[in-house]
Amino acid sequence: MLAEYFRNETARISARCLADINSRSDWESKRAEYRRQLQEMLGLWPMPERTDLKPVVTGKLEHADFTVEKISFQASPGLYCTANLFVPKNLTKPAPTILYECGHWRLVTNGISYGNKAAYQADGAWFARNGYVCLVLDTLLAGEIQGIHTGTREHGLWWWNSRGYTPAGVEAWFGIRALDYLCTRPEVDTNRFGITGHSGGGAYSWTVTALDDRIKAAAPLAGMADIQSHIGDSVIDNHCDCNFLINIYRWDFPQIAALAAPRPLLIGGTDRDPLFHLDSTLRIYEKVRRIYNFYDSPNKLGLALAPGPHDEVPELQLAVLRWFNRFLKGEEMPVEMAAKKFFTPEQVRVLEKLPADAINTNIAETFVPLATAPIDSADELRTALREKVFAGWPTDNQPLETKLAFSIERDGMRIKAWDFTSQHDVTLRFYLLENVAKPAAVVRMEILDQSNWVGWLAAIRPEFSGLSA
Repeated sequence: MLAEYFRNETARISARCLADINSRSDWESKRAEYRRQLQEMLGLWPMPERTDLKPVVTGKLEHADFTVEKISFQASPGLYCTANLFVPKNLTKPAPTILYECGHWRLVTNGISYGNKAAYQADGAWFARNGYVCLVLDTLLAGEIQGIHTGTREHGLWWWNSRGYTPAGVEAWFGIRALDYLCTRPEVDTNRFGITGHSGGGAYSWTVTALDDRIKAAAPLAGMADIQSHIGDSVIDNHCDCNFLINIYRWDFPQIAALAAPRPLLIGGTDRDPLFHLDSTLRIYEKVRRIYNFYDSPNKLGLALAPGPHDEVPELQLAVLRWFNRFLKGEEMPVEMAAKKFFTPEQVRVLEKLPADAINTNIAETFVPLATAPIDSADELRTALREKVFAGWPTDNQPLETKLAFSIERDGMRIKAWDFTSQHDVTLRFYLLENVAKPAAVVRMEILDQSNWVGWLAAIRPEFSGLSA
């Protein structure tokens, strides 16, 4: 029953995604509101204040072709970001710059986290050796100050959803503030920003691109599946909260991807990725392609597919670099080197001692402000809850279609059961227990969770033989 319900809901949302966009003017008239909705669903509406970043360079590494600065800054007061900035040597003018978003790759030794950047340093070095400034940005989950991504899946923090909090919003904010920091650097050409990353880094590349027009070319690898794959293929079971917005507007994921249009966008993936299936990647590409076609610029939308599992395989790295060369440098030069690591995790570590005022671990408690608007009536409160907390609540007044399932009387007590339609594809059962000789003046209704439900049925079944669930 529930499987059928989710299949039908998924089909409805998928069919509605971008279906009302039939021209360039349609898209341009709605794009700003779509971005605002995305901000709200990420906990970023209104946008947090852009406070002083308080950047600190804690050290510098030398390589023959580039330098690496070990940097920390505060996206918001107490919300620390750690990163490595790769800068090519012998720059004569500001260079095109890549924001590299890291995925879920932890490097922890003896209780010390060296950050995702230590695992993804090969990407930063590779871009620098090819003439790009590159900031490799740690995540909330696996940075040097470790926070939480899997709040609902592993910690039961379901209040995140009703609060409107998702770590996807924090990661998007990290990326936006990283661009703010890069804009202060003299080595950076602020008119030639690119963004990429794989898996979780792909997910954050999608959202930062959607929210910030400073990104001039994007190349997210994996990091996005459509709702058909999440629900129908159950890939959602393998993901954490950082992949998801609080979907009060009932979007499908291609709508996020479409917000890149008409800027150059390369969608990348592998053919045997168990988390981001090939057919899902192709469906996303086809829906986004409709939007790019309205601009007569299909060449600005690319699709890079490579053989392999869930991995940033060399073929994808090559496609990404060629994409940025084309759209950030205006070049079609051959790529003659492979990405590789040059430093130990200890060498790229930013913080020798974690700051005492860091709020990364508990950011869920403050990132999305509590609602403060006064509620003047129960109707206003009900409306607000329906719009912002229970946005998926059925809107149609479907008939209950009640049907008496059974009625059993024993020793002056009677139990009745009715089946009724709660919403499409969902039939529930309601039990009424009453004293036959003394009709009740008040009826008390109890909503039981699964364990209490089983316990209640077990308690009354001996008195009512033939009782079924």
